[in-house]
Amino acid sequence: MTSISFFEQKYNSVAEFIGKFSDVELFVKREDLIHPVISGNKFRKLKYNLLEAQKNGTTDILTFGGAFSNHIAATAAACHLLELHSTGIIRGDELGHDLENTLATNPTLKFAHQKGMQLHFVSRSDFRLKKDMPIVKTLLNNKPSTTIIPEGGTNALAIKGCQEILQHEDDFDFICSSVGTGGTLAGLIEASKAHQHCIGFSALKGDFLKKEISKWTSKTNWSLQTDYHFGGYAKVNSELIEFMNNFQKTHQLPLDPIYTGKMFYGLFEMIEAGYFPKNTRILAIHTGGLQGIEAMNQRLEQKGLQTIKSL
Repeated sequence: MTSISFFEQKYNSVAEFIGKFSDVELFVKREDLIHPVISGNKFRKLKYNLLEAQKNGTTDILTFGGAFSNHIAATAAACHLLELHSTGIIRGDELGHDLENTLATNPTLKFAHQKGMQLHFVSRSDFRLKKDMPIVKTLLNNKPSTTIIPEGGTNALAIKGCQEILQHEDDFDFICSSVGTGGTLAGLIEASKAHQHCIGFSALKGDFLKKEISKWTSKTNWSLQTDYHFGGYAKVNSELIEFMNNFQKTHQLPLDPIYTGKMFYGLFEMIEAGYFPKNTRILAIHTGGLQGIEAMNQRLEQKGLQTIKSL
């Protein structure tokens, strides 16, 4: 069986200088470079979960996600490389009515299917039951040794992995990251030093994530920015896409529209508004997620809107 350390062998974990803006220095840590698909926080979250599965002799992994989930794509790819069987419980039973059409029109699910993930489509009401939904109980009865990884990958082992994002970054004043389930930010908070402040940029509407993040850390050197979700999870507009394309052209650094695009948009606006003190050094974490660009561009093209450019 292949070792998960395979993924890290070629990754040089270095913070890259982006530029100086309004007397503030901005750096980015390119976690997206770990692997083309198993990248960023998805690698970090899966690392110890899959090591634990290997240690326990488990050959079956079951997890949950939406139709365009980075976590689903990353889990499928990782399990394929590690010779593990993967099962994805996908939100939206309508997607299973015509599987051939779904795979033809959804790049994420097509990729997961090609990597050997067994896909099960369930209703949104069933999906909320997670481990208690009927299909999961049936699957676990058939293979009781199956390892379950939660939606988005966030659990104690995931947070342990996300702590490893910060290793030698003591000279930064602020650590910034996009937030989905809160696991990545919790890991960063736990790894941060007392003089550092962590800022999470929520990709979801509402401030309920504060409670979720607080479940995983007792430290208080963090805050959550909820003004840059652009209408909610996976919602975008032309202003965001234009910002991402200009950012990529200027800095030769691709962003994804769900997480990192919104984080950098918010971060730039905060810098311009004078939020950060003079001579502040900021480290922004690029959490990957670039696999979702293809599907987003399909949606944008259908609406006749500007698409996300590639390098």
